[in-house]
Formats: sequence, structure tokens, C-alpha cells
Amino acid sequence: MNLLIFGLGYSCRHFLDRFAGDYANISATVRDATRDSTRPDCETLSFGPDHADPSIAEHLAKADLLLVSVPPSATGDPVLAAFGDVIKASRIRRIVYLSTVGVYGDHGGQWIDETTPVAPSAGRRAARATAESDWIALAGERTSILRLAGIYGPGRNALLNLRAGTARCIVKPEQVFNRIHVADIAGAITAAFAHETTGIWNVCDDEPAPPQDVVTFAASLMGIAPPPEIDFANAGLSDMARSFYATNNRISNARLKRDLNVDLAYPTYRDGLKALWAAGEGAK
Repeated sequence: MNLLIFGLGYSCRHFLDRFAGDYANISATVRDATRDSTRPDCETLSFGPDHADPSIAEHLAKADLLLVSVPPSATGDPVLAAFGDVIKASRIRRIVYLSTVGVYGDHGGQWIDETTPVAPSAGRRAARATAESDWIALAGERTSILRLAGIYGPGRNALLNLRAGTARCIVKPEQVFNRIHVADIAGAITAAFAHETTGIWNVCDDEPAPPQDVVTFAASLMGIAPPPEIDFANAGLSDMARSFYATNNRISNARLKRDLNVDLAYPTYRDGLKALWAAGEGAK
């Protein structure tokens, strides 16, 4: 099988760490092939808002599977804008598009699943919802959508934030988030590629929880006191940071487990943080 990845970011790199051996040939795009780190298990190709490696079309023509993690811009999905016609006419048998649970909008802390209508506010979440629709319109019979919760894992977690002194216990009453360990994202991707039909799946953990609980638990593993709690209204967050608190949902992953038979390695943030701490994350 030949695999092409648009956007060799955090999640896709961890996917390759686990599953690169499953593919005969792998190519992946990066923003700047001269600056971004390369990998021995794949050929890197430059792709950005104003440039594209001329050989990308050739790689698309040879690809069996396509993994897309490039985010949409205000003007639409850059992959579809540059290569939509090529992808539509290609032999690619399965496309996995990495989206976000943010497309659901705010449901006031209620449990929701994939049957919940997409209702994002304006901005990044609305652009994601539009990109989902555009990919399905282009190649719906070949396209699966994975809606990811808040991503954490090696190099990106509350343990490291505490050690760096950047962790904060911001409290917004009744606010909860789902999360997902990057290793479980990798498992969901490979399951979606292997599944006999396409679909839409939430990729999240079992336990939506207040953000301050995650920081407090991480501090307990490290044997240190957590940062003092700060009221959300007085936290002085940037517009970008505040936007993460604009949706308050409990996301169900039942379909992920039932349809794709995904058995989460880290079903709660406690499981994930314990494993990361045991691996040395956040240690002095």
C-alpha cells in the first residue's frame, strides 16, 4: 500500500511511529522541506499556502490511501483547492480526514454523539465543518472523518507544562473537555483505513473532565502543589485561548469502539498521564 499524508504534524508523526511498517511507500507534506525535520520512513514534500512541490500530483496518482491533517484557512481547504480534481480522479481507495469535535458547537455540557448536528460558531470551527462537507462532496464514498478531541501525549501534556511553570488551573463552572492521547489517534486512523465502510467517528476518551482536574492530577503524580485556581473571568486569556472554552460538551466515543473496534490504550486522562510520567515526561 502507498500512503500519502497531507500535513506531517504531531498526530501524523506519531501515527508513523507506530504504523509506518504497514506501508510499502510513504510520502508526506511539510510546510518547508528545508526546515522541517525529515524521517527515514517517508519522503517529504513541500506544501503551503503559496507553494506546492510539483511531484505531489505524481504521488497522488500512485497513492492507495490518503491521510489529511492540514487545517482549512479562511478561504477554504488548501488541499482541495490545489488538488481536488486530481484526488477526485485518482485511484485512492480511502481518505481519512482529521477534523475536530469543535464542529458540534456548544451543548451546555450535555452528552452528544455523531448524530448530533454540526453547529459551529464562526471562525476556525466553522471552517472545519465546511471542509468536512467539501471532502464528503468530493469523495464521500471514500472519505472517513475523524473528529478529534483535545490532543495530548509525549512532548505535549500537563506534566511538561507544570515543569515549565506555564500550567494554570483556570476554573469555569461546569466546564468540561474530552481529550485523546496521540497513541489512540494513531490507532483510530489505522482502524478507519482498514474498515470496510467509511463514516464519521468521534476520537475522544471516556471521561470528559474539568481542565483544572487534569493539572491537579498531574501535579499529584509529580509530588508538587498545583497552581492556585483562577476564575475564568479573571484569567486574562487571549481570544484564541478563550475560544477553547466556548464549547462545553461531553462527547461519546461509543461508535468508535463499536464500529471500528478501537480499544483505547488511555481511556482517561489519568491513564495517559500516569504512562507519560512513568516514561519520564515532566521529570527534572
